[in-house]
Amino acid sequence: MKLLSRKSITATAAIAVLGGLSIAAVPSQAASPVHSSAAAHSSTTVPDLTPRQLAKLPLTDRHLTRHERHNLAIVLRDYYVAEGSHIDVPTFTNSFAKDGVFNDMVAGQAYRGEALGTVLPYMKGLFSDVHRDLKRITVNGDVISIELSIDGTFDGQLQTPAGVIKGNGNKVAAPTADFWYLHDGKVEMFNCFVGYSKMYSDMGVKWDWAGAVNNH
Repeated sequence: MKLLSRKSITATAAIAVLGGLSIAAVPSQAASPVHSSAAAHSSTTVPDLTPRQLAKLPLTDRHLTRHERHNLAIVLRDYYVAEGSHIDVPTFTNSFAKDGVFNDMVAGQAYRGEALGTVLPYMKGLFSDVHRDLKRITVNGDVISIELSIDGTFDGQLQTPAGVIKGNGNKVAAPTADFWYLHDGKVEMFNCFVGYSKMYSDMGVKWDWAGAVNNH
């Protein structure tokens, strides 16, 4: 699979970004993907989001400043390059500030520098078709809060202390909350709260409660 270059992804038009994501409608409506035929161009800047593009997003407030729209476009681009069909690690890592950090809050792990490059391959290693279904987006200046679901097919491998669990084809939908903190067009901190209990249950992982009791 040929990866898109950093320049082309960085310059991907906002409509094209939306085209690669599953965007949920208002809570009372079923989630459905947004389609677009827009192509990438050679600019090095992230294009502004148009009113039409904003209308397709599940925003809690559509009255965004230009600065907020730019921040949102950066975050949407990061979700786009995290999709299983076209992962681009350099673009994801380059969106972070020099001392930027990705925090897996539930697992208690932090990723900085070169370690940021392991985040996307890890998820694709579990679910080759991993994608994010964005359900509710709140933009407040340099802070973007998103309710979403991490979806995919468990066709990879999960390394555990007891050994490797091989994929079984189960469909996974893990409820997730993401909090992005940006400054000067860079991600300074990305706090991700994944519903691992639901994710592992969907994968068919059984909790060994009896073993836990016997160990105490």
